[in-house]
Amino acid sequence: MATKSTIFKASLQIADIDHGYYADHALTLARHPSETDERMMVRLAALALNAHLLQDLCNGDATLAFGAGLSDPDDPDASLTDFTGRKRVWIEVGQPEDKPLTRACSKADVVKVYAFGHAADIWWRGIETKLTRLARLEVWRFPAGQAQELATLAERSMQLQATVQESAITLSSQRGSVHIEPVHWK
Repeated sequence: MATKSTIFKASLQIADIDHGYYADHALTLARHPSETDERMMVRLAALALNAHLLQDLCNGDATLAFGAGLSDPDDPDASLTDFTGRKRVWIEVGQPEDKPLTRACSKADVVKVYAFGHAADIWWRGIETKLTRLARLEVWRFPAGQAQELATLAERSMQLQATVQESAITLSSQRGSVHIEPVHWK
């Protein structure tokens, strides 16, 4: 019998000082059995970093949500979809291959990848030349140690505060806080 996804609930308060975006989000994350707490929390941090686009791109008339993730490779890890069903922002975490990223760029206005982990540098060196032609693609890296610390904040029911300032994010809960300074690769 297949193991089912574990459901996590997050109450996320976002204070994005860089973009003047302040909002509360009630989120549900389905963690695939093969997904780690680290990867799940990177998805959450990536969503928080891009939440301001809900207002900036769509004037609040859109849906910011998590996708099926590892359960469906053709679905983004997180996305911003406007009221017409158009994917405005497609977010992937990890080290995806070039062909799925090319497909994502044909389906969304902007595709953002948030690489993390010790293998991210090796992945980037191997794939960078294949991705240069994708004008809609942005690639960011979460430093490995900072991304690993995110796992300490994971709980089945989370109360989190995200502060975005000077392109960095600090996620805090009763368990502590983690500061991440994403590095822009592309």
